[in-house]
Amino acid sequence: MKHIDLKATLTWRDVALRALLVLVSVTIMVWFMPRDTQQKFKIELNKPWRYADLTAPFDFLILKSEALLNAQRDSVLRDFEPYYILNRAIGEEKVRDFIKDYNKVFPNVSNDGKSIIANRLRQFYVGGIIDTAEPLLFNGDTLRAIRMVSGNTAINISSSRLHTAKGAYELLVGDERLKTHKEILSELNLNDYIVPNLFYDRMRSETSRQSLIDSVAIGSGMAVAGQKLIDRGTIVDEQLYLLLMSYQRESELRTQSKSQLTTTVIGELLYVLLLMTGFTIFLSIFRSDYFEQLRSVVMIYSLIVIFSVFASFMVSHNLFHVFVIPFAMVPIFIRVFMDSRTAFMAHTVLVLITACVLQHPLDFVAVEMTAGLTAILSLRDLSSRSQLLWTAAAVTMACCLMVLALNMIEAPGFNNLTFGDYNYLFICGLVLFCSYPLLYVIEKTFGYTSNITLIELSDMNKELLRRMSEEAPGTFQHSIQVSNLGAEIARKIGAKAQLVRTGALYHDIGKLQNPIYFTENQSGGFNPHEQLTDIESAQTIISHVTEGLKLAEKYNLPDTIKAFIATHHGQGKAKFFYVNYKNTHPDEEVDDLLFTYPGPNPFTKEQAILMMADSVEAASRSLSDYTEQNIRSLVDRIIDGMLAEGYFRECPITFRDIQYSKTVLVEKLKTVYHTRVTYPELKK
Repeated sequence: MKHIDLKATLTWRDVALRALLVLVSVTIMVWFMPRDTQQKFKIELNKPWRYADLTAPFDFLILKSEALLNAQRDSVLRDFEPYYILNRAIGEEKVRDFIKDYNKVFPNVSNDGKSIIANRLRQFYVGGIIDTAEPLLFNGDTLRAIRMVSGNTAINISSSRLHTAKGAYELLVGDERLKTHKEILSELNLNDYIVPNLFYDRMRSETSRQSLIDSVAIGSGMAVAGQKLIDRGTIVDEQLYLLLMSYQRESELRTQSKSQLTTTVIGELLYVLLLMTGFTIFLSIFRSDYFEQLRSVVMIYSLIVIFSVFASFMVSHNLFHVFVIPFAMVPIFIRVFMDSRTAFMAHTVLVLITACVLQHPLDFVAVEMTAGLTAILSLRDLSSRSQLLWTAAAVTMACCLMVLALNMIEAPGFNNLTFGDYNYLFICGLVLFCSYPLLYVIEKTFGYTSNITLIELSDMNKELLRRMSEEAPGTFQHSIQVSNLGAEIARKIGAKAQLVRTGALYHDIGKLQNPIYFTENQSGGFNPHEQLTDIESAQTIISHVTEGLKLAEKYNLPDTIKAFIATHHGQGKAKFFYVNYKNTHPDEEVDDLLFTYPGPNPFTKEQAILMMADSVEAASRSLSDYTEQNIRSLVDRIIDGMLAEGYFRECPITFRDIQYSKTVLVEKLKTVYHTRVTYPELKK
């Protein structure tokens, strides 16, 4: 029973591999961390300021509200005068076309109508017929004037003097002087001679429009460096809201230099590396059994990396709230497969790493540490699916109470309490309900066995156990007795009782191959070993270990159960046949390997418990008188023999644990084999 030394069990290659795992984990987490280190705040209108007193570190412009800025811009845009280019050639061409067409239709006819229409067209074109096909449509109600560009000059033209093609046509055909010239209107389509000659100048107009917009100042004043902006607990009114938003905007505009970015990355690397290194040292010193198992280290680091990267992704992309991430899953999974202390330390490291990327880390640390502690305390022994549901409910309730407490500390009164964070916590609680299927995924991925799986394997309707009860009933009863004894010992010395119970039920399944060769299954006085030599009998007995491992492989039993099958006899001997062979062959050198179980010896406390319970229960059936002295003598002899043979040298079990185990075995066997009262017969 020597202490397992880390230096003796891990090679330099193993240590280097774990160091590389730490560096890879740190690199991944730092890579995904947001690079925007500017201080940000959650500014809520008409809510108390939740952060420390804020002083301006630099001068910045106090911005106007969006509504005020838009109103002022709309006001100046009322004086906006778009630019239109006058094309005089179009008017002259269309007047000539009219005169030419008139002369064709009415040759050698002098008519005042021609001159009336021609003069009227010239007036329209001189004043300008505006093009309404452009995005800025002509609307006399809103457009007061335009800037008409002719050559190198631009003059203001009132919108009342402008015409559209449709308006000009209506004015022309409605002219009183043309009522006596209906033949002209019927023969000539005057629409053909009325077209726009004022075209929208987009470039000049947009430049003028933007100039007017830019003329409106976006700020209403300046805040100077050193000015107190707000005190903690002050209600954020509209004026303070604009002041704080202006400060945050200016902070974001002050971009980082390359040297600042390098400093930030180095700081994040050092921060995460210190936390991960400290946690690794904790594992190597206080939880060396987990540290030696690479799968345990990989599982813990994977959980920390996945959840921290997910939090960084949400913060970088401003998705929801970080409270929706079920960080409590990490201590739940580690607690189920390992222990409470490791779960707490891993959760603490995860929370501190994640807090580095958040805007208000203190609230986050308080809430998530409460969630982790609640999850660990509520999962002392996972034995049913309902416990995970209760854990999710308990974690959600504890987090809500912590948020309420923080709000009450920061808020000046009950009327100022905020309840927005509770929605995210309830979503997180719903996600925690998914712990059970994810538990199964982790169990299969990393080769662990949860208590729920062990309980399911303990079901007597499982095929292997049902076969044992039918084909090897003596072995089945022996296994049940051993499971009860082992579970009681495990509870007494702080081992995993359910693991021992399940392992005990399956430890002798190899006897299903030849059940008649084992004493507990024999009846009628027939013993098949009488027809075999001692070596053949020993090989048959020893084979139940290898046959059991084959059955376990066939039925996909977990590795932890296979370990019980392989170690419940350790590297001991089939002593009955070994001693009998030596007695019958005193002068012959005996090959001990022919009578030795393949092993290995127990390497966990639970396997040592099973070995003790199995050997004592089997030997107790040979007692002729079940007195306390006989039982105690039997227990001491068998277990002291195991110690002398060195079966527990590779197992972390103490002399105190062994002494408690002896006491439990004696008391339980006394109860099992107690003398019953003889009932009297009724006299006739």
